[in-house]
Amino acid sequence: MSKAKLMDYDKALELFEPVLGFEVHVELSTETKMFSSAPNNFGAEPNTNVTPVCLGLPGSLPVVNEQAVRYSISLGLALDCDIAPSSSFARKNYFYPDLAKNYQISQFDEPIAINGNVEVELPNGRIFQIDIERAHMEEDAGKLTHVGGSTGRIQGAEYSLVDYNRAGVPLVEIVTRMIEGAEHDAPELAKAYVATIRDIVLALGISDAKMERGNLRCDANVSLRPRGSDKLGTRTETKNVNSLRSVERAVRYEIQRQAQILADGGTIIQETRHWHEDTGATSAGRPKSDADDYRYFPEPDLLPVVPSSELIAELKAALPEKPVERRRRLKAEWGFTDLEFQDIDNSGLLTEVAATVAAGASPQAARKWWTGEVARLANAADVDANTLVTPEQVAELAVLIEEGILTDRLARQVLESVIAGEGSPREVVEKQGLAVVSDDGALIEAIDKALSAQPDVLEKIREGKVQAAGAVIGAVMQGMQGKADAARVRELILERATAQ
Repeated sequence: MSKAKLMDYDKALELFEPVLGFEVHVELSTETKMFSSAPNNFGAEPNTNVTPVCLGLPGSLPVVNEQAVRYSISLGLALDCDIAPSSSFARKNYFYPDLAKNYQISQFDEPIAINGNVEVELPNGRIFQIDIERAHMEEDAGKLTHVGGSTGRIQGAEYSLVDYNRAGVPLVEIVTRMIEGAEHDAPELAKAYVATIRDIVLALGISDAKMERGNLRCDANVSLRPRGSDKLGTRTETKNVNSLRSVERAVRYEIQRQAQILADGGTIIQETRHWHEDTGATSAGRPKSDADDYRYFPEPDLLPVVPSSELIAELKAALPEKPVERRRRLKAEWGFTDLEFQDIDNSGLLTEVAATVAAGASPQAARKWWTGEVARLANAADVDANTLVTPEQVAELAVLIEEGILTDRLARQVLESVIAGEGSPREVVEKQGLAVVSDDGALIEAIDKALSAQPDVLEKIREGKVQAAGAVIGAVMQGMQGKADAARVRELILERATAQ
């Protein structure tokens, strides 16, 4: 793949206005699939979560999952959508190697939810309203694994394996209307929007929303309009971007790539694009089809979905607070300054921090660990922080520090072991013997040993040179492999100085 020429981002924004659109796919965490009784769970052996319906066998008939319909209505309501009094399913036809029946059951002209909007708060405090065109129900495709070749894609592969476990998993696809006016904030808006959708579905409890597993994926549409022109540019659609960081990077990359092509007198091809996490670039996929190319027609085996007004009212009454309102409440409850809360917002880890506080950590400790050490390790590994450790594990780590069992230094060591899969924080402490030494007798013995090598320290302290204790504290910490409480060691040294 040849490397594309990129225009400087600020220069691109001088010449062009970015126009965006997002299609977010949310896998629903129902017990069974959208149209069959096959289990809906992640990580099973390939081709074990299947039924004749999943495999498209002759004579098999789909049956709509009632819980998936309830979840879809809840999501539509949370997006301020109108719920259709009647919605229907259609067959979307093109070659699907990972859908055995060779078409997808989706919704086309009669989706379950339409005309909504969602408020998104950017890291700089800007509130942006994104209009939702529709949210519709459909089924997911299976998974292809291309074997051979260097890219993991079909080009150059020797053969492909098909796993139908994911085929038929319930999906809701959320489609925005055209988004204008984002300007320089376009990449940050993309990230913040997907994060907001993730927050909503997690609060509703309808999806695990783990982007690394594909529970939540974003197709990002980007086009550029020349400054002063009313004519829209040709759009590209970067498919199945599966991390918040990647959504931001992909939108920024496409703006820079398209701007350079247009400035050089070239044209943009309407196509799908693939995002490459390793290179931070997109590559061409296939020419983008319009709806007519999918040969939609009504699904003959399924009746329309007609939710009662009582059901809609019940689900509306159970809605959680909106993400922007939740942010304001949490900021007040936690007592954070604007800068402290912005630190969390910028990291995209508000959900994780909130879950960590709910699991028993203080707000300051939760913020410190997620935006500090966990984020640092995630950046080093080039992954999202929430893929390394769970809120419950971070909370347990914070409690161990509060109980005096760990120092910050030991806690960092424990965290790395937890990430390496060696157990929970308490298990790691026990296995590796990492608890802080709290026995004053052991500490005094270590202090005496350090003082014997520096006999003048006590005299210097008595003379008012308290900073002289630092050398002894360092020696004690080193001798005890960091398992001493430095503050307690300092207290004992000063007690020795005043007692003699």
